[in-house]
Amino acid sequence: MDTIFGRNKEEHPQPIKAEVQGQLPTWLKGILLRNGPGMHTIGDTKYNHWFDGLALLHSFTFKNGEVYYRSKYLRSDTYNCNVEANRIVVSEFGTMAYPDPCKNIFAKAFSYLSHTIPEFTDNCLINIMKTGDDFYATSETNFIRKINPQTLETLEKVDYSKYVAVNVATSHPHYDSAGNILNMGTSIVDKGKTKYILFKIPPSVPEKEKKKSHFKHLEVVCSIPSRSLLHPSYYHSFGITENYIVFIEQPFKLDIVKMATAYIRGVNWASCLAYHKEDKTWFHFVDKKTKKEVSTKFYTDAMVLFHHINAYEEDGHIIFDIIAYTDNSLYDMFYLKNLTKDFEEKSKLTSIPTCKRFVVPLQHDKDAEIGSNLVTLPSTATAVKEKDGSIYCHPEILCEGIELPRINYDYNGKKYNYVFATEVQWSPVPTKIVKFNIQAKEMLYWGEDHSWPSEPVFVPSPDAREEDDGIVLTCVVKSDPKKAPFLLVLDAKTFKELGRAIVDVEMPLDLHGMFIPEKDLKTETE
Repeated sequence: MDTIFGRNKEEHPQPIKAEVQGQLPTWLKGILLRNGPGMHTIGDTKYNHWFDGLALLHSFTFKNGEVYYRSKYLRSDTYNCNVEANRIVVSEFGTMAYPDPCKNIFAKAFSYLSHTIPEFTDNCLINIMKTGDDFYATSETNFIRKINPQTLETLEKVDYSKYVAVNVATSHPHYDSAGNILNMGTSIVDKGKTKYILFKIPPSVPEKEKKKSHFKHLEVVCSIPSRSLLHPSYYHSFGITENYIVFIEQPFKLDIVKMATAYIRGVNWASCLAYHKEDKTWFHFVDKKTKKEVSTKFYTDAMVLFHHINAYEEDGHIIFDIIAYTDNSLYDMFYLKNLTKDFEEKSKLTSIPTCKRFVVPLQHDKDAEIGSNLVTLPSTATAVKEKDGSIYCHPEILCEGIELPRINYDYNGKKYNYVFATEVQWSPVPTKIVKFNIQAKEMLYWGEDHSWPSEPVFVPSPDAREEDDGIVLTCVVKSDPKKAPFLLVLDAKTFKELGRAIVDVEMPLDLHGMFIPEKDLKTETE
């Protein structure tokens, strides 16, 4: 069990100066802030799943040509409760805890079925979200935690459900040009309905209400009814174009009745998630201006997806790119019992991640013949009109074997050409990072023996003219614990190494994060 995954990581709250090799761009000023699980054993108890571990924030700060590393556990209520009890007392998605002496600190479950939607954890270990000048650690429950990106201190806890009727929310919000945050969450059996809610958080609060939080001004943009009251779709992200929100209702679903009885049955909530491979996957498009859903029914075959890459509009079509699987084996790979010493040889995904492009003809000839392809753009993706008026979409395959995709976010919702991602192929752990050129269908790679890179983050150069003018940052962990991890800086155009910042600590494998330019950081006096 004592692999790089299961080992508890030490925190390093005081900055450690990294050894810089090569040449980092002089304009690179700010903080790369990352989030992920860091502690999997508390006293005599162990989490079952790698995604359950207690959140460990870590960061690289770039200042005057020097690089400093630090890491600190998120001091969530979950962390404090577990550490105080010296055992796991708060349940996570893959690990049910009994009994929970700390219950009183969690919001009471709603009354429909006690324990259906449990008192969720605030162990926010997936991503970082920017709200105005503030930063939050996020996961997929209703709780997020404000943090100080410079010191990694944990600040107040925010409960989304106080401002909008959601039980869960994604960790992949979008930001529009005005700085608003758009996010989605699911409202489970609220007033007899289950729906997916799109909501907006403004970047600033009116002067006279400076004491109030951004969340008091949260606004529901629209809601999409779930196709099933007790089996809502699980989703990890969604897409956005200039005028539309792209939401995919996949047949990877939570069983609410099973969730309600999970505690009593002694099973985890993850076991209440099931893939229905005989079902369809439905596409929903919401017009941002009218807040109404497009009425035509668009669908494709069953699939499981976690990450949207990007989406945009062209000539009456919505084009969106996602990474999809033909089953849900990915989550199971990360049970710690599967991540043993020889897991790289042993663990094989039964479905390879596939980068799919769907081309959806929003504006099409309503009198088109049944069976005709309505896509008029040059693409191998098709959209065929069915007898009942619904439209069956078949994707173009762009490439295979990539995950944790990132883009130049200035091109989010716009026509774009480059995806930066990790290469995974059949093993769940990335060994390379890639730059994929969509038009030319070409890949550039960076990899080094015994190296596991994290999600690559693109940072545009200050005078960027082209989409790939800038650098790519990734945290690289060595599978040999005797070798020091490092932060890698690549030229985003050539994908050649510019430099690295080496730190002699055990760095955690992480999930997601963001680069915060120096101008977005509050000065100490503010």
